[in-house]
Amino acid sequence: MSKWSGKSKGSVLGYRIFLSVIKIFGLPSTYFLLKTVTYFYYKFDIKSRNSIEEFYLKRLKFDIKKTKKITRENFFYFGQTLVDRAAFLIGKGNKFTFDFNNEQCLIDLRNEGKGGILLSGHVGNWETAGNLLTSRITSTINVLMLDEEEKKIKKYLEVTTGGSKFNIIPIKNDLSHVIKIHNALSNNEFVAIHADRYIEGAKFIELDFFGKKAKFPLGPFIVASKFKAPVTFVFAVKEKKYHYLLSATTPIKDKQTPEEIAKKFVKEFENKILAHPEQWFNYFDFYK
Repeated sequence: MSKWSGKSKGSVLGYRIFLSVIKIFGLPSTYFLLKTVTYFYYKFDIKSRNSIEEFYLKRLKFDIKKTKKITRENFFYFGQTLVDRAAFLIGKGNKFTFDFNNEQCLIDLRNEGKGGILLSGHVGNWETAGNLLTSRITSTINVLMLDEEEKKIKKYLEVTTGGSKFNIIPIKNDLSHVIKIHNALSNNEFVAIHADRYIEGAKFIELDFFGKKAKFPLGPFIVASKFKAPVTFVFAVKEKKYHYLLSATTPIKDKQTPEEIAKKFVKEFENKILAHPEQWFNYFDFYK
């Protein structure tokens, strides 16, 4: 099975169609169209389907009937994350509402003036939830990421929607991203990092993940350990068509090793996946 390449799925044509449908007909019609599109991908994207079904069968111990059902739901939920992201980019995000478990901890971090590191993973829709957060807690969220999204899609989104509402900190070989992280935290800003996808050749840590060893990228946990900023694990899952549930863990404020932080993150990550398995969006062999 395939490994994660660091690139997002999708095509310019796909984004163009959904942006147009959202603009002209609104979100309800777009969701209606999405059912057909995502079922097509479920039927014909065999590699992705097999990868996630194997995860459900072998790691979560679902039976075959439940696995088939939840895999179809998963593809539809993933399509919704793309549509919801596009809706925010073109100013159609006012339909969405959210609840936030432990919101006060992020407010407290902001008021302490030290910034904060938010670790998350590919369960739920963190990006759309981040858009919801900017209006309540902070106007600036920095996202550390591999800047390898397909160039044509990225360019198209920038031209048609203005691009991401986040401040992107791309990971560079010259380590310039370390300086940008330092500057962001010094300005009392939040730095968000996905901590669940390992790329071949990068530093990693092997941890038990649903009963089997899996590689996690060590970099996010090194960042969380080295900088003198509180660390919290933040997730966002979709509960209803236009409603999200956000959560944040009690911040880690004392000095801890990357390994200690990684173990705590993976435990919380497992809990979120168990609670919302239909929103686990890793379409490759996570254990390879």
